[in-house]
Amino acid sequence: MARHASPRPSRALLRTGLTLAAVGAALTAGASAASAAQAAPLPLGDVVGGGEALGGATQGLRSAVKHGLGGATNLQLDPLAGTGSDPLDNAVGTQVADFKPVSTALVTKPITDGASLSELPLLGPVTRALTG
Repeated sequence: MARHASPRPSRALLRTGLTLAAVGAALTAGASAASAAQAAPLPLGDVVGGGEALGGATQGLRSAVKHGLGGATNLQLDPLAGTGSDPLDNAVGTQVADFKPVSTALVTKPITDGASLSELPLLGPVTRALTG
């Protein structure tokens, strides 16, 4: 059967599907708004007075950053590192007169060797400080 002769869905069926999708999205948004409205607010005295609520929130944030970013900082940045087809495995260098040679290998070498974010020279200490 030719492409132009294939059966096409009717407009009524398409409209019904779009209407059901819009109703489902509205119900989901309403349910999430209702559950957010039911959450009990923190007592103002604990937050202003520096009580346990603020300490718990700080500890929760630290834990979220540590566990949320911890795995991502240990992933290899260049998936093609160490292969013959690695597009980042290139360096450009030059030397002018008697000056010391300058090359981009210092910047690209850790990535082409398969380093992760926590192993990079400048960003490594920052990510290790964030993730603990």
